[in-house]
Amino acid sequence: MRQHLIRLLMAGTCILTFPDASAQTTWPEAKPIVYVVPFTPGGSTDIIARTLAQQLTNSLKQTIIVENKPGTGGGIGATYVANSTADGYTIIGGTISTHAINASLYPNLPYDPVKSFEPVSLVAFLPNVLLVSANSGINSVADLVTVLKNNPDRRTFASSGAGTSTHLAGELLADRLGLALTHIPYKGTPPAMTDVATGQVTFMFDQLTAAMPLIKAGKLKLLAVTTDQRLDIAPDIPTMIEAGVAGFSMFSWQAVYAPKGTPKPIIDRLNAAIDTALKQADVKAKLTEMGMVVVGGPPDTLASLMQSEIPRWADLVKKSNASAN
Repeated sequence: MRQHLIRLLMAGTCILTFPDASAQTTWPEAKPIVYVVPFTPGGSTDIIARTLAQQLTNSLKQTIIVENKPGTGGGIGATYVANSTADGYTIIGGTISTHAINASLYPNLPYDPVKSFEPVSLVAFLPNVLLVSANSGINSVADLVTVLKNNPDRRTFASSGAGTSTHLAGELLADRLGLALTHIPYKGTPPAMTDVATGQVTFMFDQLTAAMPLIKAGKLKLLAVTTDQRLDIAPDIPTMIEAGVAGFSMFSWQAVYAPKGTPKPIIDRLNAAIDTALKQADVKAKLTEMGMVVVGGPPDTLASLMQSEIPRWADLVKKSNASAN
């Protein structure tokens, strides 16, 4: 009997000393990290995700899988991540659309931009630019305004999706010009740019990051930037205000989020890894050359930005009568 008790005690000691191996796994050793891009491949969010994924794979010693889940102005991908397990193995490339504009544009949004996520890192600011087909015969904002005023059948603009900043930029232009323009939403930037380049849609706003390849290929023409100041990489291109559209100033931003409840040590480690990646000379050069202003910084920087951006865009949605339809 005594020998039996000793064996039981020894077995119990072993259980305490050698717990299940999975319980001792340190993040992110257990499995690959899924980096969700809530838009189609080829856009700014996708480019950032794939650039960061390579760097994070090296620094975290774990594979980063980029998954595109487009639709509903980024809402499908955002909802997926909001409902994912808060264990650090699912993150999202959040944007001004998914985490600011959608809050006021969609009355029954299935996630809350603030309550459903943990801010990880602000990544970059991106200027929007006004684009037309290189074969359109439109060479300036004034030319575009003339075309829109004199040709009701050409009063169309594309966007990368309902509720995106590119959508609201078009709505803002319609408001400033006093014209009713028809919004044509696409499931991502590439198909929208293709239809603008071929002349099926008259114009669009989008990030210079995604537009640059088609501009260099001579398929799209850049008419203006939406920032207050001209861009260093395009110093000859006027701002919308300089081009005669008073009060037209806006920019986009890109960030990274995790599901609400993700442990702070994981958030902090992710933030540090992203911040380090953004400071790499080759990464910063690549993003800067594509028109981005690289930011980085602690999670609080992103949280503070959202506090001002959500009401700002809510005001614009209300004023412009923008709709997700």
